[in-house]
Amino acid sequence: MEKALVLFSGGVDSTTCLALAVQKFGKENVTALSVSYGQKHSKELEAAKNIARYYDIKQIEIDLSKIFESSNCSLLSHSSESIPEGSYAEQQKNGENKPVSTYVPFRNGLFIACAASIAIANNCSYLYYGAHHDDAAGNAYPDCSEEFNTAMNKAVYEGSGRQLEIIAPFINKSKKDIVALGLTMNVPYKLTWSCYEGGDKPCGKCGTCIDRKKAFEANDISEEY
Repeated sequence: MEKALVLFSGGVDSTTCLALAVQKFGKENVTALSVSYGQKHSKELEAAKNIARYYDIKQIEIDLSKIFESSNCSLLSHSSESIPEGSYAEQQKNGENKPVSTYVPFRNGLFIACAASIAIANNCSYLYYGAHHDDAAGNAYPDCSEEFNTAMNKAVYEGSGRQLEIIAPFINKSKKDIVALGLTMNVPYKLTWSCYEGGDKPCGKCGTCIDRKKAFEANDISEEY
C-alpha cells in the first residue's frame, strides 16, 4: 500500500490536506510532519498534536528555528516587528506586490526539502502540503504559488530518484473551496488553529484570522469555527 507524508501545521488548510490523505491511503499509511520554526507561540503545534490524535496517525516533529534566526519576519518570536492587522490585500496596498511581513523566508521550500528526505526514509510515495491560491495572490506568499509548486515538484521528483511526488491539492483553489471540501469530510475544524497571535482566543484581526472567518462565512458556517 502506498504511503503519504503530510506537512501539517494544525491549521485549516493542512488539516483538510491530512483528511484527504487519510481518506485515500488509510490512517496507517499517513504520517504528519509538524515543524517548529521559531514562531511566536505554540498554539498551532498543540493543535497539530490534538488533530493527529483525532485521526490516530503517526506524527513527527522537527525543529528548524535555527535557520530563521537572521530573519526579522514578524511571525518569529525574536522579531522586533508586530504582526500586522488587516487582510493581506490591505497589507499590500502600497507594497508593490512584495511579500507580506509574515512571509517567513522560503519557508515552504525549506519545509518541503526536509519533508522530502523524511518521506523517502519512511517509504512514502507522496508528500502533501496545503498551499492555496488565496495565499499566493498578489505575491503575498510567493512559496504558495503554482509556479513555485511546479518547480519544487520537479526538483523533488528528480532528486528523489523519481520516488516521491508532491501533491498540492489546493494550489488553484480558494480557502472557501477548501472549507467546503473539508465540511463534506467532517474535518474537525474546531480543533484547528489559524491565528498568528498566541492568545487564549484568535485575535480576529490578523490576515489569517480574517481569511478564515471569510471562508467559513462563505460556507454559511458560524464564527465558532
